[in-house]
Amino acid sequence: MTSAPLPTRSLGTLEVAAQGLGCLSTTSFYGRADPAEAAATLHEAIDRGVALLDTADVQGLGEGERLIGRAIAGQRDRVLVSTKVGLERDSVGEFLGVRGDRTYIRQRCHASLRRLGVDHLDFYVKHWAAPGEDIEEAIGSMAELVAEGKVRYVCLSEVSAATIRRAHSVHPVTAVQSEWSLWSRGIETDVLPTCRELGIGVVASCPLGRGFLAGQILSTADLGPPEDFRRTLPRFADPNLHHNLAALNALRRLAVRRGITVAQLALAWLHQQGDDVVPIPGTARRDHLAENLAAASVELSEDELAAVEAAVPAVAVHGERYSPFLMQLVGN
Repeated sequence: MTSAPLPTRSLGTLEVAAQGLGCLSTTSFYGRADPAEAAATLHEAIDRGVALLDTADVQGLGEGERLIGRAIAGQRDRVLVSTKVGLERDSVGEFLGVRGDRTYIRQRCHASLRRLGVDHLDFYVKHWAAPGEDIEEAIGSMAELVAEGKVRYVCLSEVSAATIRRAHSVHPVTAVQSEWSLWSRGIETDVLPTCRELGIGVVASCPLGRGFLAGQILSTADLGPPEDFRRTLPRFADPNLHHNLAALNALRRLAVRRGITVAQLALAWLHQQGDDVVPIPGTARRDHLAENLAAASVELSEDELAAVEAAVPAVAVHGERYSPFLMQLVGN
């Protein structure tokens, strides 16, 4: 496929393509993905210049890493492999909690390397932080892996500004990955300013609100099968979902006026939040990939940006991002 090259952004000292690919939906997290289409989507993303491929050791209980490993075989030098460590699930996928001890991190790193079929990880991301966690031990362990050549860049996910500072004092943090979208603005208060003060890039996960800002979920009937993770999230449950549709409809009107999709409008807004921001919208479909990548070249005027923010004021979003149990584990 012939297309314009993606613009670039800076994550720390690293220059990367302006949009990455979140690979959560390539496994069964939101329902049953088509393995062949998911693999084809990964290949097309790489061919389109998407460098940052993001997964985690718990995604698909390791299947997410195996899928990426198969996709990048023979073209390792074209991609930046990002995976996470620290969030535990049992053998049937139940969330158990967060760990960051040295033994655990080293064991999980070696397991991720095997599943991915690589000799090093480009981004190794500490997956959340438990309340009171010794983040210094976790980052120190990751620094050891950097010294051993098994990891290139140390990153964090869904942590507080204070934890970012503590971690960065142990070893330079290249990027912080946190949920950031028009309906998840929490990082703008403390985390984003801290990252910019310290020269840390921001990887915006779930930039389309797990499909909501793509206009895919208009009722609970539009969610996947019973195991669809979104069925556990308050924002996707009634009556919250019903209230949130008002913001989506307002965005849709703006998108129609501009001649783009609502997903492209939401991504374009995020692309214009700074040259240190790389959204990683997730998809396991090539048509959605093409739609998302087109947003990187959409320029919104100041008036359009203001209209977008007015359409989705942060206070208008109903429901928490996660269940009460998981909310205890984010932002520490």
